[in-house]
Amino acid sequence: MSGPALLDHAAIAARVPHAGTMCLLDRCEAWDAQTIRCRATSHRDPANPLRGAGGLLAPVAIEYASQAMALHGGLAAAPGVPPRPGFLAAARGVKMHVPRLDEIEGELVVVATKMAGDEQQALYRFALEDTQGRVLVEGRATVVLNSPLPTP
Repeated sequence: MSGPALLDHAAIAARVPHAGTMCLLDRCEAWDAQTIRCRATSHRDPANPLRGAGGLLAPVAIEYASQAMALHGGLAAAPGVPPRPGFLAAARGVKMHVPRLDEIEGELVVVATKMAGDEQQALYRFALEDTQGRVLVEGRATVVLNSPLPTP
């Protein structure tokens, strides 16, 4: 993986459609045309907006991965071309190897790899790991691009 110098939280927040505490990623440490690798500590924050009475449950990992995918789309866009708006359409084959994320010591490592895609959609494989490389949650996600967000 290659890419520019590390991006910090502020640089990530400027590139994804998530603001304030909803921007969950602390830094991007590497990316290339296919893969992005980010780090996060927000899973330990008691004020995490996705944390419920039972803690920060493992399915929230899909949101961490979604933010990494959104950042990847923005970084991989051609110079001068704005990132294409998109939304998570499906998560498949998700395996949760832990029940909660807030019990994980240290940083979360968020890796997303684009497996296929075109102007309308992208398919990513994702994994959240602890700093020792243990996979916590993994799966695949389909992102629909250049489409208006569905209305409730």
